Amino acid sequence: MAIKKSELYSSLWAGADALRGGMDASQYKDYVLILLFLKYVSDKAAADPDALIEVPEGCSFKELADLKGNKDIGEKIDIAIGQIAKANDLQNVIDVVSFNDEEKLGKGKEMVDRLSDLIAIFENKALNFSKNKAGGDDILGDAYEYLMRHFATESGKAKGQFYTPSEVSRVMAMVIGINKDTQRSQSFYDPTSGSGSLLLKVADECEGPASLFGQEKDVATAALAKMNMILHNNPTAEIKKGQSTLSNPLFLNNQGYLMTFDYAVANPPFSVKNWIQGFNPQEDEYGRFTGFGIPPEKNGDYAFLLHIIASLKSTGKGAVILPHGVLFRGNAESEIRKNIIKKGLIKGIIGLPANLFYGTGIPACIIVIDKEDAEERKGIFMIDASKGYMKDGNKNRLRSQDIHKIVDVFNKQLEVPKYSRFVSLEEIADPKNDYNLNIPRYIDSQEAEDIQDIEAHLLGGIPARDVEALEAYWEAYPSLKDALFEAGNRAGYYEAKVVKEHIKQVIFEHPDFKGFSQRMHEVFEAWATDAVRLLKDLEKGFNPKQVIFQISEDLLQSYHGKPLISKYDVYQSLMDYYSETMQDDLYLIAEDGWVATPYRIIEKNKKTGKETDKGWTCDLIPPSLMIAQYFQTEKEALEAMEAEKESIAAQLSELEEEHSAEDGFFADFDKVNKASVSKRLKELTKEGKTSLNMAAEPSAFYGETAILDQYLEWTEQQGRLNARIKKAAEELDKKALAQYQRLNTDDVKRIVVEAKWMAAMTTAIEGEMERISQRLTGRIKELMERYETPLPQIDKELEVLEAKVQEHLKKMGFNY
Repeated sequence: MAIKKSELYSSLWAGADALRGGMDASQYKDYVLILLFLKYVSDKAAADPDALIEVPEGCSFKELADLKGNKDIGEKIDIAIGQIAKANDLQNVIDVVSFNDEEKLGKGKEMVDRLSDLIAIFENKALNFSKNKAGGDDILGDAYEYLMRHFATESGKAKGQFYTPSEVSRVMAMVIGINKDTQRSQSFYDPTSGSGSLLLKVADECEGPASLFGQEKDVATAALAKMNMILHNNPTAEIKKGQSTLSNPLFLNNQGYLMTFDYAVANPPFSVKNWIQGFNPQEDEYGRFTGFGIPPEKNGDYAFLLHIIASLKSTGKGAVILPHGVLFRGNAESEIRKNIIKKGLIKGIIGLPANLFYGTGIPACIIVIDKEDAEERKGIFMIDASKGYMKDGNKNRLRSQDIHKIVDVFNKQLEVPKYSRFVSLEEIADPKNDYNLNIPRYIDSQEAEDIQDIEAHLLGGIPARDVEALEAYWEAYPSLKDALFEAGNRAGYYEAKVVKEHIKQVIFEHPDFKGFSQRMHEVFEAWATDAVRLLKDLEKGFNPKQVIFQISEDLLQSYHGKPLISKYDVYQSLMDYYSETMQDDLYLIAEDGWVATPYRIIEKNKKTGKETDKGWTCDLIPPSLMIAQYFQTEKEALEAMEAEKESIAAQLSELEEEHSAEDGFFADFDKVNKASVSKRLKELTKEGKTSLNMAAEPSAFYGETAILDQYLEWTEQQGRLNARIKKAAEELDKKALAQYQRLNTDDVKRIVVEAKWMAAMTTAIEGEMERISQRLTGRIKELMERYETPLPQIDKELEVLEAKVQEHLKKMGFNY
């Protein structure tokens, strides 16, 4: 049975992180990722004698696993890794750390236990990479990406720069025009490649192996990048390590000039202060600064940008992540910026949210370079995407909808108010701007201020400008405004026709509202019908990422141009559900087919070894869904008993609380329960005190014995009810389990696709519609409350109150 991808990755991280002890995450990642690499090449070699990576005899992961518990485990792992490195020309790639390093891994038994436990993590049966897929949809590649992201998070500000967030990488790849039709033979270059994640995301967009070239200064990080390329089915990628790309570029042609590429991407370190170390930019033999200018000595941002420009072919395209300062800083950088703009090299600028990157918290931007027809370029397309993100731990992260919106708007050059705009070169060159590219100069993304109306506060009424500002709603509900407002006694002001308590009712019952809701329901149903058909036709072995891409794009198209509701919000609802649930389901179906196999949940105590049966479950169709489909009557009966049980528990709690005060009947009890109450009741019986009869002496009914009797009666009811609940639950459990055995493929498809996936999406879309109406209701109520009491009325109320106060003071003998 397939394992859920989300569970696999989280367990890998949890296990690896727990074992690193006091070692810095930036160092520990090398051990974890090298072992993951060894597991991969071993599985490949075992499944294919002609596998690209040779695994010498005695060096497979299985043989390393046999070393668990051996006192020389670290030494033997180093020997095995060394032999694999030698056999595959991977020296200084997979052998950059020692598994026998006592300073990092501990001495003696501590090292043995740590390495043994670390190897055990990768023995998970689900980590079988012999059938690893390419095209960005493989378990290994995703696992590597997951671990890299978490190690980057844990490595801190100074050491997390080896990884570019995958969401940003995808944006960069797509805005420079890389897609499924891009020729794989074209070349892709990253002069500051880090772990290679950015290059690989670019390759993913064009599917399959591509010609990848990267240079990385840090030796260990370059090794990670090389492994990353192999793991992602790009073994021919050239990753060169050495000095900074600026002082010693390693990709040169036969004439000794810079190699040029079809595409280039980079996330260079921000504002490097020693960028000229190792060479003299005044005498740059590659001519990178000629015609542009030399960046300031203590800031290398433009040096990297100019290197990218020089490394592109005459029709080449590139995207570089740089701090916002490059857009507006003066002096030497101002001159360079002006020269780049005049040559038409900048196609676009995308302002990103702050705190996206692991090496810094400052906001950054993507500079999109396009040499093709640069001399004909008439302006620069700008996007302010700084407000579209979600919180993810201590970092921010682009959501699926943020990525899609940026790419849609940029590639279609759509001008969206407060978000995007094509800015002419004439405007940029205007003396008031003087080639300053700071985005707020050209795009005002500030929300409109909610202005208070002084006249309305003085004389009443609701300002017409506030009502007209809701024009989007009035277009969707043409006659609703007349149902809510009427013309006031002054021009430019409305009066409310309904009291604020009835606003929601009037809106929800209005024919326009109902009609709009019905039309939106039909839009969803049309999409759902097509999606259900596609999903039910899926057969074992399909690509889950292609499936979610198709149905999500169809959803976006379905809501394109629809009033009030944002197609990107609807899209995000689907992508959130995919991430939370549907992704795991699709991967299970892709591997096992439409099979709903229940299994027992057995928890093992690590200390005692005792196993506890926690019941059964099913990953594809959880028991709750099975019960809801086939045993609704039994479920409702069980819920009714549970409700009755909760009611009795509440009564018992209330009785105990009422009589636990200092002089209460339970005041002297150490613990109030059936045993202690029964004991006290026996004591009262021995003392000759019996329960009083309510009919004979109603005034004394709540004596101590009556309270104790009531407590015992309710506990006995609770006990009987618990027995009934247990029996009913066991019977329902057996029925549901038996029903699993009777499910056929069509049953599984119907339940999963319709009752699980589409039911969840229906709820999500209904939530979006509810938020639309709530926003309208809330705004109208806010306006009514704001102006419902004008100043003259407040003055009158104040006069009445002052008169009452004076009257009271007179009665008290105070006159003034």
